[in-house]
Amino acid sequence: MSAQPLPSNDNDVSIATIGPKQEAPTSSKKLPPPEKPSDVRRRSHVILSFWLIVLLLGLPIWWKTTTIYRADLPLEDMLEWADGKACRPVFPLRISIQATSLQDQEAQNLLRLTQHALDDLNDFAGHHLRLQMGDEKQDSADNGSALTIRLTPGEGTTATLDPYEPILDITYPQNTIPSPTASSSALATYIASQLRTTFAEEQATISYLLSTNSMPSEHRPLGLSPETAEALAKRTTRSLKYAPTYHLTFSLFTSGPLPSSWDIETAIEEYMKPVLNVLSPIHNFTIDTQVQLYASPGVQNQVLNKEDLSSFINAAEWPLSPSIGGAPTINFIVFVGNQTIASPSQEAAPTSHSWLIPQWGTVFLLSLPGDTTHVAVATLKQPLLTFTSHLLSLTGTPESGSLPLRLSTLARIRSADLLLRASSTLGSLARLAMALPSISIPSSVADGVTKTMSHLRLACDNLGGTEGLAHARIAEAEAERAFFEKSMVGQLYFPDEHKIAVYLPLLGPVAVPLVMGLINEIKAWRKRRRERAEKGAEKKGE
Repeated sequence: MSAQPLPSNDNDVSIATIGPKQEAPTSSKKLPPPEKPSDVRRRSHVILSFWLIVLLLGLPIWWKTTTIYRADLPLEDMLEWADGKACRPVFPLRISIQATSLQDQEAQNLLRLTQHALDDLNDFAGHHLRLQMGDEKQDSADNGSALTIRLTPGEGTTATLDPYEPILDITYPQNTIPSPTASSSALATYIASQLRTTFAEEQATISYLLSTNSMPSEHRPLGLSPETAEALAKRTTRSLKYAPTYHLTFSLFTSGPLPSSWDIETAIEEYMKPVLNVLSPIHNFTIDTQVQLYASPGVQNQVLNKEDLSSFINAAEWPLSPSIGGAPTINFIVFVGNQTIASPSQEAAPTSHSWLIPQWGTVFLLSLPGDTTHVAVATLKQPLLTFTSHLLSLTGTPESGSLPLRLSTLARIRSADLLLRASSTLGSLARLAMALPSISIPSSVADGVTKTMSHLRLACDNLGGTEGLAHARIAEAEAERAFFEKSMVGQLYFPDEHKIAVYLPLLGPVAVPLVMGLINEIKAWRKRRRERAEKGAEKKGE
C-alpha cells in the first residue's frame, strides 16, 4: 500500500533540514559607469571658467567700484603746523622816533640807548619793538610803523598819547639828553617804560593766545599773572569768534504803542559809522533795523537786579532778526520803558541803563515821556555811544590806548588767533585721516590743505601787518572748508559691521557652490591621479 502525501495547510510546521548552515547569496552594489574623459574635462572647464570670471572680472569691478579714494595729504607737515614747529610767531613792531630838536648824532645815540633799555625790559622774544628814525613829513602809515614818538623839549618829562593818531608825544628837559659816551640814560629808560606800558595789553593778549595753544616750550612766553590770565580769559569768552562779516541788528522795543518811529539811520551815521569805518580793514558790517511794539520784557519788575538781567529778554515774544548770509548777528536793543538797574553788574555801563550780553549784544533801557511818538537823533546819542563801546568789546578790541592804536593791536591779535586756529584745524584733520584709514579724502580736501599751508606760511612771514591778517583769514577759511568737507563727514561713522551685514547676504549664496565645487573637483583630480599611479606601479611589477 502506497503512502499518500499529507495535505498541507497553513498550520503545518516546516521541518528544517539538519545540516551545515549555508550563506544566502548577497546581491552586489551596482556602480555607475565610469565617466568619460571628455565629461571630466568639460566639468573642470566649467568650474574653471566660473572662477576665472570671478577672479579676472568680478574682483576688479568690485575693487574699482568700492575702493575709497584717499588723496595724499602732507600729514607730517600738518602736524608740525599744529604743534607750532612750522612757524614761530614773531611780531616785530617798528617804532618811529621824530626828534627835530636834536642833532643826528644825539638822536642816534638816544635811539641806541632806548633800544637797549627796551631789550632789557622785554621778556617775550615773539613780541619786540624795533626803533627807527622817522621823518616828520611822513605819518605812521606811510613809514610802516605801529607808533610814532615825537620828542619835544620842555620843562619836565611827560608822555601823552594822541587819542586820534598813533602818536606818543614825549617832552624832556634839555639836561636829560645823553652824552655820546653814556651807557645809559634816564630819558631812554623813560621812553622804554612808556613803550612797554603802551603795548603791555597787546603783549599779554598774544602771550595768552600762544600759551593756550600747542606751542613748543621754547616758543612760549613767560607765564602771565593769575589776575591777567583771568581777565584775558574773561575777555576772550565775552567776545565773538572772528568772522570777516558781522550783521548788526538795531531794534526799538516798546511796552506800548508809543513811540512808533526813530531816527536810527541818522544816529548810526553820526555816532557809530566812524568806528565802523576804522574797523573795515578787519571786519565788514551789514545793518538792519526794526521796531517792535507791545514787547513785554521777561521780567515785570520796575527795578532790575543782577539776577533779572539774564531773563529780561523775552526771546519767545521778541522777533529778533536772524543771521543774514550766515554772518554772526550782534543785537543792539533799545527798550523804552521805566525799568532801571538796581546795582550795576560787572558788565553794565556806569549809567546803570545798559548791560552787555557776552557773544550776543547789548540792551539799553531808555526812559521817555509817555506821549513821545518819535525818538529823535539827540535822544539816541547815548544808546549809540554805548553800542559803539560794546561793539569794540564784542569784537575783542583791547581796552587801553587810543582808538587807532587799539585797532592796529586788534589786527595783530586777530592775525595770531586765525593763524593758530588754522594750524589747529590742520592738526585735527591729520589726526582724523590717520585714525580712520577707511575715510574718503577727496582731492578738494588736499587742495584746501595746500592752500591753507601756503597762506599760513605767508601769514607767518608777515605777522603784524594787514597782509598777514589777509593771509591768515584765507588760511583759516580754507582749513575749515577742508575739515568739514561733506563727503568726509558722512563717512565718519561707518563701522566694519555694516560692511559685513551688506556683503554676507549677497556673497554667501554665490560663494558656497563655487567653493564646494572647487573642493570636490580637487578631490576628484587627486583620486584620478592616485589611481593612475597605482596602475602604473602594477604594470611595472608584471
